[in-house]
Order: sequence, then structure tokens, then C-alpha cells
Amino acid sequence: MRSLTERDIRDSFINCSKGEAKRLTVPRDLDERPWGDLDFLGWRDPGAPDRSYLVTERDGKAVGVTFRFPPAQRTLMQRSLCGLCLTSHPRGGVSLMTARKAGTAGREGNSVGLYMCTDLACSLYVRGKKMPAGGTRFEESLTQEEQIARITDRLFAFLDSLHA
Repeated sequence: MRSLTERDIRDSFINCSKGEAKRLTVPRDLDERPWGDLDFLGWRDPGAPDRSYLVTERDGKAVGVTFRFPPAQRTLMQRSLCGLCLTSHPRGGVSLMTARKAGTAGREGNSVGLYMCTDLACSLYVRGKKMPAGGTRFEESLTQEEQIARITDRLFAFLDSLHA
């Protein structure tokens, strides 16, 4: 993924208003991110513990999504599996991220959910750059490139569901 500027990020969101995008917290360490190892930029909002954001690149264009998720203490599962990278985490390591749909459907309250790593570090887990605390990465027969393609395919299918 190419490096993104704060403006790229704010202009990318498909499921919130321009005003909401202007007010959300963007990471200050964009210059320090390992862009070559990221399939998407994901971060949690330190000022709003139930919010997180994800920006990816699709067809040469940045596409961003705002999420809501329950705090870890309300997550009931003892161990869970991320729907993108298939990393296993102990309680609180995977959350149901819900995104308001784009357009009229979103304004009417419709949303779509996806179980994801709470820290949004799927790209780093698949590449072996980060290990889950107390969790595991299953040994797969897929190559690392195929696992990365799976993340992208599943993420793009999720993005498509926001427009459906």
C-alpha cells in the first residue's frame, strides 16, 4: 500500500459525512507506518473507545470506513478468529466491527459487520511482523502471498457489501 497523507485519509471515507471525516482522529505517526507491509491502515480512536477506522487502496484510490465495536469487556467469546487474516486471539482480541452502509441505507441505520482483529494489525500478523498476544497463527497450506490476497479479497467483498 502506498503511504497516505492526512488529507488522503479524510477524503477517503465512504460511510460518514465530510464533517464527521473532518473531526475524526487521524494517527500522528503516518510517516512511521510500515506502508510496504500494510494491506490497509487501521487504527482505533483514542478519544472514542468504541470507534475504529480502516483505509485501504482500491483501483488506485483510497477507500475508508468508520467502524463501531463493543469494548473488550463486553465480548463474550473466550477465543475467537479474525475473519480477514484467520489469526486466533484470546478474549477481546477479535471484535465485531460494524460499519454503517454508504448512502441512504446508512442514513436509515443499516449496517454490515465483520469479525476482525481488534488492533487491526491483520497485515502484520500474516507477514509474521507481529505475533498475537496469547493467540496463534494457524499453519496454512497457502503461501504468504495467497494469504495476503485472501485478506484483500475479503476486505473488498466487505467494502462491496457497504454499497449493496
